[in-house]
Amino acid sequence: MVNVKGLGYIGLPTALMLAAHGVQVVGTDQSEALVDSLNKGELTFEEKGLDALFHQALDAGIRFQTGDVEADAYIIAVPTPYDHRTKKTDARYVVAAVSEVLDICPKGAVVVVESTISPSTIDRNVRPLLKEKGREDVKLAHAPERIIPGNMLYELEHNSRTIGVDSPEVAEQVKALYSSFCQGEIVFTDIRTAEMTKVVENTYRDVNIAFANELAKICRADGMDVYEVIRIANKHPRVNILTPGPGVGGHCISVDPWFLVGDYPDIVDVIRSARRVNDGMPEFVLKRMGAIMKENGITDVGRVGLYGLTYKENVDDTRESPTLQLLHNMDEHLAGGRIKVYDPYVKKDIVPNQYHDFGAFLNDVDMVVVLVGHDEIRNGLDKLKGKVVLDTRNICGEGVYKL
Repeated sequence: MVNVKGLGYIGLPTALMLAAHGVQVVGTDQSEALVDSLNKGELTFEEKGLDALFHQALDAGIRFQTGDVEADAYIIAVPTPYDHRTKKTDARYVVAAVSEVLDICPKGAVVVVESTISPSTIDRNVRPLLKEKGREDVKLAHAPERIIPGNMLYELEHNSRTIGVDSPEVAEQVKALYSSFCQGEIVFTDIRTAEMTKVVENTYRDVNIAFANELAKICRADGMDVYEVIRIANKHPRVNILTPGPGVGGHCISVDPWFLVGDYPDIVDVIRSARRVNDGMPEFVLKRMGAIMKENGITDVGRVGLYGLTYKENVDDTRESPTLQLLHNMDEHLAGGRIKVYDPYVKKDIVPNQYHDFGAFLNDVDMVVVLVGHDEIRNGLDKLKGKVVLDTRNICGEGVYKL
């Protein structure tokens, strides 16, 4: 039997996938409300195909509870926040979850940490626990998640997986678990390398996004079309510049690079600079908004609307979203509180003046800032007719303002 600890964006799909493929699974979480919802047959977030998988898993006998359970293997999928001041990862949730497991697990159990952690976290924070509790019979592994909201289930099945282990014996045990559903290549390495590879993957993407965003700033400063520059440059066979945007969100690309900055402050230069560029994009958008408002005689920020609250299109995940960062910046300038916000995927009010009807939102604004390229806006561009539009995602074609 497998116990998946932490039933959020990573733990829940993983638990459901295992159960749907014949593995006996108990999913646990400290949140009683979350567990109650799952036991009532109600999902806690939206994701393409997740509802069908949920019912498959329920039919297969998956259970959800708050208390600990004795199992043969444990998958730790709890959050790993970082300190915004020091930029260092906070491993306390991982340590607490492993500690709970060590108090109940049978001899020889395998504990797999899926949570994204900074390099050497297991050596520094987890291995000492085994010695402290006299549980050196427990086997450790690190299998960093590698999926993205909006395409989670496909990527769970088809992406390759990196598994960090201490021995070939543990490798085979973990492989048997993940190969129950994973059709991608399963690559084995040592635990520290596995920790580093996940952080490096997201840092690579962050650096490349930062180049595109900095290029947008350069082109804006000199009156050039960044999208045309990128289109032509990308015709070179060894050039693939990404599309600039209003910032970087989510709990991977916008967070993981800071692990390296926090752990190696005297070494990193490019990574730190990339983070600063991407973290500075919401402020860049805000200044662009101000210039466009002035050009069009819009003096009331209450007549401006932000389209999109999530960090990417067609999901309900708002973690570290550029829109929330922009709103925070407005509050810092004492200019927040009146601007209007709408996102079709965010059902609960999480910011002031949040709308849940697109038509009502449009009726109450003169200017729309497109911050997320949801299908709704892509398929309804005609509804923006007559509005001043700042398109930060380059989805609107001609006749609008761009980054």
